[in-house]
Amino acid sequence: MGIYRDHVLPRLVDRACGTPKLQRWRRRVATGLSGDVAEIGFGSGLNMPAYPPEVTTVYAVEPSGTARRLAEERVEQSTIRVEHVALRGESIPLDDECCDGALSTFTLCTIPDVEMALTELMRVLKPGGRFHFLEHGLAPDDGVADWQRRIEPFQKRLADGCHLTRRPDALVEAAGFVVERVEARYGGGPKPWTWFTEGFAVKPG
Repeated sequence: MGIYRDHVLPRLVDRACGTPKLQRWRRRVATGLSGDVAEIGFGSGLNMPAYPPEVTTVYAVEPSGTARRLAEERVEQSTIRVEHVALRGESIPLDDECCDGALSTFTLCTIPDVEMALTELMRVLKPGGRFHFLEHGLAPDDGVADWQRRIEPFQKRLADGCHLTRRPDALVEAAGFVVERVEARYGGGPKPWTWFTEGFAVKPG
């Protein structure tokens, strides 16, 4: 699994999550971010073209060296400064209340201790800081949800811990964020993998 996880999977994710259709989702969820932004699950930098010009710095959290190498060209083509600060979302070496915003796309499904990662984002965000997220998760349709539960054990093995049955909006709210807007719908493609939740939340203060 080492070669597959470290070298093959990041390239598969780059292809699968880098489609023009998903780029439109990324641009929409990044709208409204500005200043210094913490991004957990930076991956291969697929969000770089989606960031609005008001963003000045991205503090990237990404465990995969292969994904970070794949991101180099996208980072070089952007005017936004990118600083890789951590490998794991559960421990982000940034000062308290130093970020204006945070972003997560297709990441909360995979982080082992997702509650701790959201606690870390809450800590590094300034009061009133915005957290934007775009995630897949548990579908509302019983038939689809049943398939998600059946598939999830295999999904976790093949996709480095990716869950199909987490509810991202509930996780964000449970972490103490004030969820301002949530929009959920199927994004096209096989339904067990494409129930997408797009949301904007704010750190109280």
